[in-house]
Amino acid sequence: MTPDELTKIEADKVVDARGTACPGPLLAAKKAIGEINSGEIMEIISADEGTRRDVPKWANKKGHEYLGTVEDSGFFKIYLKKG
Repeated sequence: MTPDELTKIEADKVVDARGTACPGPLLAAKKAIGEINSGEIMEIISADEGTRRDVPKWANKKGHEYLGTVEDSGFFKIYLKKG
């Protein structure tokens, strides 16, 4: 998806992990993915650079679809669709 398309997504679950460092955002995502249904979208907000790499790898490994990442001022948003 393009960054423009990603910014228009209304996520079913938002995980704001800006106050945590790695592995905090990934652990929060792992916990939150259990709170949504298959096919729903989760948005993870993080300022930790490692999260950009770790979350997509974890998502693909677990059968979820990584939709993309949007950078904002000082943080970024990662979008996943639960498998």
